[in-house]
Amino acid sequence: MNDWNRDEVSSFINNHSSGLIYFYTPMCGTCQVASRMLQVIEKLVDVKIGKMNLNFYPELAEKLEIESVPCLLFIKDGKVVERVYAFQSVPFLYEKINDYFK
Repeated sequence: MNDWNRDEVSSFINNHSSGLIYFYTPMCGTCQVASRMLQVIEKLVDVKIGKMNLNFYPELAEKLEIESVPCLLFIKDGKVVERVYAFQSVPFLYEKINDYFK
């Protein structure tokens, strides 16, 4: 899972791509746990996943209506179809991802 910048996120959305964008902040303990979960998920699914440190892009948080971190955006054909704030477990995330991208 690579860190994306503003241009990469914009390109991903504007090109009507599908996948996940994970927003976090480095000092957030819950974000660190969520990051580990997504590292496991990344090995299990064939879905494009990018991550972004929201400390550097507050205007993007407002534009994408991100209320808190961690936040996982489900993007389908360039549109946000769901926001997940509670990363309950790896099986929960795996099932939710498969619902959208299988």
